[in-house]
Amino acid sequence: MYPDELERYHRQLLVIGREAQEKIRRSSVLVVGVGGLGSIASLHLAAAGIGRLVLIDNGKVELSNLQRQILYTVDDIGKPKVYSAAHRLSELNPGTSIHPIYADATPELLREVISGVDVVVDGLDNWETRIIVDKICYELGKPYVHAGIHGFYGQLYIAWPGKTPCLRCVFPRPPRRGNGDVIPVFSTTPGILGLLEANEALKIISGVGKPLLNKILVYDGKTGLFDYVEIRDADCRVCEE
Repeated sequence: MYPDELERYHRQLLVIGREAQEKIRRSSVLVVGVGGLGSIASLHLAAAGIGRLVLIDNGKVELSNLQRQILYTVDDIGKPKVYSAAHRLSELNPGTSIHPIYADATPELLREVISGVDVVVDGLDNWETRIIVDKICYELGKPYVHAGIHGFYGQLYIAWPGKTPCLRCVFPRPPRRGNGDVIPVFSTTPGILGLLEANEALKIISGVGKPLLNKILVYDGKTGLFDYVEIRDADCRVCEE
């Protein structure tokens, strides 16, 4: 490690050691969607020293995003999120190589990108794309760190081929939004869940700690409580294939 890296990651090295930090430096992560969840997860992944960070999003920054997507500022309004995110993340940590992809998350693009990364992090706000990502991750043997949010509520689950049931097993029917196309979100909810996603991704990559496997973490911001739901194996065409 270079002297500046030893200084930058000094506090982290005291916790995980140089070998684990080297694993983080050599790793690559895809964040699909850089909105509320993805912007927070990508901030912490870059800060921790991920070697290569790929961002996919087709959206532009809007004023209504700034209540929770704190990676952006008013100067970014109207600009593609991935480009603004890449600029800010590179300023935070020049040692992390940022690859922004301003495009729809099509199956073809996802398959190409996922095949070249170690872990996929869910920053999406729609279940249709989540199911596509889940299926491709299972086909390619990649761990998929999922989070979903609604109001004060959040959930976290890791779909890891060979270790856990897939996302489709656990959520066979997409949750109902109940408010049209707009998902109500309290400001801090995506921050907490996005941070937890980054934490799980870093544990998977570094080998330090115990990833949250075969459990759904459930967060209730109104009470400040976390709970866990145990997952049993379930029949599923994705897992069976």
